[in-house]
Amino acid sequence: MKNYIRHFNEIDINDVPTVGGKNASLGEMFQKLTSKGVQVPDGFATTAEAYWHFLQEVHIQDEIFGLLAKLNTKDFSNLREIGASVRKAILGTELPEDIKEAIKEGYDSLAKKYKGDISLAVRSSATAEDLPNASFAGQQESYLNVKGKDELIDACKRCYASLFTDRAIKYREDKGFDHTKVALSIGVQMMVRSDLAASGVNFTLDPDTGFDQVVMVSSIYGLGENIVQGSINPDDYFVFKPSLKNGVEQPIVSRRLGSKEKTMVYDKSGSGTLNLDTPMEKQELYVLTDAEVVKLAQWSLIIEEHYQRPMDIEWAKDGLTNELFIVQARPETVQSANKNKLKINTYTLLKKGKEITRGMGLGNKISSGKARILHSPEESDKLQKGEILVTERTNPDWDPILKKAAGIITDQGGRTSHAAIVAREVGAAAIVGSNNATKVIKDGQDITISCAEGDTGIVYDGLLEWNENEVDIAALGNPKTQAMLILADPEQAFKYSFYPSAGVGLMRLEFVINNSIQIHPMALKHFDRLKDPAIKEKIQKLTHHYPDKSDYFVHKLAEGIATIAAAFYPKDVIVRTSDFKTNEYANLIGGTEFEPVESNPMLGFRGASRYYNPKYQEAFALECKALKRVRETMGLTNVKVMIPFCRTLKEAAKVVSVLEKNGLKRGENGLQLYMMTEIPNNIILAEQFAEFFDGFSIGSNDLTQLTLGVDRDSELLSDIFDINDIGVKKMIAMVIESAHKTHTKIGLCGQAPSDYPEFAQFLVEKGINSISFNPDALISGIKNITKAEKNKIEYGMAESGN
Repeated sequence: MKNYIRHFNEIDINDVPTVGGKNASLGEMFQKLTSKGVQVPDGFATTAEAYWHFLQEVHIQDEIFGLLAKLNTKDFSNLREIGASVRKAILGTELPEDIKEAIKEGYDSLAKKYKGDISLAVRSSATAEDLPNASFAGQQESYLNVKGKDELIDACKRCYASLFTDRAIKYREDKGFDHTKVALSIGVQMMVRSDLAASGVNFTLDPDTGFDQVVMVSSIYGLGENIVQGSINPDDYFVFKPSLKNGVEQPIVSRRLGSKEKTMVYDKSGSGTLNLDTPMEKQELYVLTDAEVVKLAQWSLIIEEHYQRPMDIEWAKDGLTNELFIVQARPETVQSANKNKLKINTYTLLKKGKEITRGMGLGNKISSGKARILHSPEESDKLQKGEILVTERTNPDWDPILKKAAGIITDQGGRTSHAAIVAREVGAAAIVGSNNATKVIKDGQDITISCAEGDTGIVYDGLLEWNENEVDIAALGNPKTQAMLILADPEQAFKYSFYPSAGVGLMRLEFVINNSIQIHPMALKHFDRLKDPAIKEKIQKLTHHYPDKSDYFVHKLAEGIATIAAAFYPKDVIVRTSDFKTNEYANLIGGTEFEPVESNPMLGFRGASRYYNPKYQEAFALECKALKRVRETMGLTNVKVMIPFCRTLKEAAKVVSVLEKNGLKRGENGLQLYMMTEIPNNIILAEQFAEFFDGFSIGSNDLTQLTLGVDRDSELLSDIFDINDIGVKKMIAMVIESAHKTHTKIGLCGQAPSDYPEFAQFLVEKGINSISFNPDALISGIKNITKAEKNKIEYGMAESGN
């Protein structure tokens, strides 16, 4: 009998040939990780020997293998017919008495340990299952809430039959496994009553990008089949591993509330299940407490460290005891097998077609599809995924639509327009400022947009062909001048963490406020005094799970910042405090009640001037609270704080004082303060501004605008708006020289050093410390910096006569 079952305390990871990967892993964890606090329900497993004994004893082995010899998996009717015949052969037999007795002995052992009526989870585990190169996940059947010995034996027989489900047969064929060499072990485990509580899946890396410094925890109500099958949207949490290891107060860097529309429970009439509608009030709550998320992440880290590889882990929460359990762990097989996680591509059009229009090209990409002309966000349902959006201009209301588009073309706007910024953030090819796209492109027309031909983006008629080439990152080298990223969208952060950057030179908060928060911070701070009932209702809907509306702003903003900070940790992430103009703030929900109307918002109530003003200082305190939470509660001290549009020395002193009052004291806990250098007064008085700040970042767009007196968004003056203008370059040279005198770090954020090699050469010659690029421009930027540094060395050698 002993050879037909093995108790979990008798199994370890070396027993895969005997009990399969799933059961071997459960035994391994039960034996070796329970002492470290990881809770694994006890159980036992039938052995491969029991499976072979069963086939031989009931005389069906030759019949099964004969049927499988006739298999043709390319013919689905043949596959279905043979699968059904094999399963019928197994289900038409009785398990041999000695196997039954062994299973009953295992049952009695568990009943004695847990004192009374027990319910069991009965799961199949193929002996080739859960190996690093083949997960076998979900190929065989599981039976839950099994009660009594007779029901258990029947479930075991059905598990044997499930080795030959159509999907399991085809999976083994596709993976090259010999059916005659794969046996089935059955895991019999104490049932966790997750039908009364919750269940979920953890990954010890981000399953989308392979970023391995987080644990992803997903959770739903009820039994885990809904999440394993991917049939509903779970709550998702990302827990930062270094913060988890350092024991910081809040290692959860981001969370997303899932819809969780269904809850799977047991059918009280038997061992079947029912999928019930989740009540709306439960859908709008998170399934787990933060403490439970952290505990599951800690256990996942223990499991990963034990196995020394990324893991895919299933867990369950018992609704009777409120205890958490790990019910399965297998190697993660997708991202961990992807050796080349970073793919940066260049694009070349093979043949040019008839040109329709042109404008400023963004994204260094080529895209094609049907053009869809929209005049307002209300028409968003007309745009299908993969189509190219054509419109006059965009604002933040368009953001969800822009994420769906394969490309973006606008009549109006420049390189710093909303459409341009969002296109870079979502990685879409875009052409802005075409003047006439909505007039010359027909709705539904097949077009190709090429942004791979320098500054100018061109719209061609028809679907053209192009080449896409992968760049060898290793060959780029590591320039002395730091190449950093400009980022705003936390959802892109893990992907961009693999790019060869020195960190984030500019993180814009506006994207997080627009997309994740959506509400004006003063409307949250003074919710009760809002006059418009429709606005109040909209805010209440977004913030219903936050009793204090201000906490909604703080937590959402903190998690947006923390996600980017975690992605690049321990590299610097320089976060620019909010720099909306009054008209942009007014567009936020509830914003019109708190924002003045200005004739020239670009030069109005923006940047530093807001932070100490009674009209906004309470809102700025919330920004500070979010930044303090990221640095202190979440442990992400790589975050530095940057102040935009600081006009005077008196204003600098006021802002530094306000930051300190709100718990962000320069130098405390390593905090560094930076200033955007974008106003001529910043340049003229740079040495005095350096008394207040640890670093400067040249904002090339505003500096060019204010030096030349040109509206940077004006298509009429686009020929004059030129960062290569002698006066603009002289201003930049002056501030770099001043920064060197005061030993203040200085960088530049902007597109020019990637678009213009001569501009990169100029910055390198002047000795700038860093240059920050949008992700799509980073590679060309690094190439330009490397070339400029080489030229500088060669020029220096020539000057010295060597």
